[in-house]
Amino acid sequence: MGIKRIGILTSGGDCAGLNAAIRSVVLHATKDFGWEVIGIRRATQGLMERPIDYMYLNSKTVEDVLVKGGTFLGTTNRGNPFKFPMPDGSVSDRSVDIAEGYELLNLDALIGIGGDGSLAILNRLATEGKMNFVGIPKTIDNDVAVTERSIGFDTAVNIATEALDRLNFTAASHSRVMILEVMGRDAGHIALNAGIAGGAHIILIPEIPYHIDRVCRAVKARQARGHSFTVAIVSEAVCDAGGETVTKSEQFGECRLGGIGQALAQEIGEKTGAEARVTVLGHVQRGGIPSPLDRLLASAFGVAAVDLVAQGKFGQVVTWQNRQVVSVPIEEAIATYQAVAPNDALVKTARGLGICLGD
Repeated sequence: MGIKRIGILTSGGDCAGLNAAIRSVVLHATKDFGWEVIGIRRATQGLMERPIDYMYLNSKTVEDVLVKGGTFLGTTNRGNPFKFPMPDGSVSDRSVDIAEGYELLNLDALIGIGGDGSLAILNRLATEGKMNFVGIPKTIDNDVAVTERSIGFDTAVNIATEALDRLNFTAASHSRVMILEVMGRDAGHIALNAGIAGGAHIILIPEIPYHIDRVCRAVKARQARGHSFTVAIVSEAVCDAGGETVTKSEQFGECRLGGIGQALAQEIGEKTGAEARVTVLGHVQRGGIPSPLDRLLASAFGVAAVDLVAQGKFGQVVTWQNRQVVSVPIEEAIATYQAVAPNDALVKTARGLGICLGD
C-alpha cells in the first residue's frame, strides 16, 4: 500500500522522552518518505472528539522538543474506550468513534506510544477498527515485556538516584533512617536500579517478599558497626508488614498505590528506636529533562517505527534487545509484564554489596 499520511499519539502516563520519540517519527517520516504526520491530542480522546482534536506536525513544530519532558500532544490514562465513562454515570463503547476518527483523518497508519496497558487497548482498537498500527513502548516502570528498556525508565532512575544522593547527607547529619518511596506499580526496577546506584542500604521491591524483623535487623547491624544512619528505598507496590498493599483514595474515587514508606517508618521506629523519616518521590520521577539515554532510545524507536510502517509491518511494537532495535508482535509484548527476576543480575549485585533485600 502507498503510505501518504500517518498519525501519532501518546497514551497512558507521561514520562521523559516522549517528545523525543514524536520528533524522531516526524523527522524521518517527512524528510525521508515525504509523508504528512498528524499529531492526535490527548491520546484516543482526541480521535473521539468531533471535530477531531489534532495538529499537523513538521520539522518546525518539533525542532525544540527534544529536551522537553512530558508530551506536547497531551495524554490520558483514564477512560477505557471500550467502557468509556459518560456524563450520566453510564459507560459506553466509544471504540467505533475512534475508528471513525482514524478514517476521517484519512490516515494510512497510526503510531502509538504507550505502556503495556495502553498498547493492549490500542492493539485491540486497531484490530477491531481495521487500523494499521505500530507501537512504541514507554513506561518509567520498565515492565513492558520483551524489551530491555522502555522510554522514560532511565530518567526516572536518574531522578531517584539523585534523591538518594541528597538523602544520604541528611540521614548522616541527623543519624536517621531515611526512606525513599518510589514508583513501581507491578515491578521494582526503579527501586533496584536507583538503590544500587544511590548507595541504599536497604532495597525493598514487590518481587521479593520481605520480613520487617530482617529489615530492622539490618538497621541495628549498621548501628552496631558504628553507622548512625541508614538509607532505604522502597517500591510503592511493596506490601506492609501484614501483607497488604498500601493504597490511598484520590479524586474521582480512584485507589492509588502509596503509603508503604510511612508504614515502614513507623514499624522501623518502633522496633529499633531509630528516628525514621520518609520522602515520597511521586510524580517527580515522571517529569524533567529526559536523560541522554532516553533521548537516544526514543530517537531509535521513532525511526524504527516509521520503517515498520513503510514496510507494511503492522501489529508490531519496537523493542530494544542486545543493543539493537527489534520488532515483535504486540501480542507478545502485552502477554505478560517484565518483573524483576529472583536471579536477576542486579539482584545478585545487591546481595554481593551487602544490601538488605528484606528476605
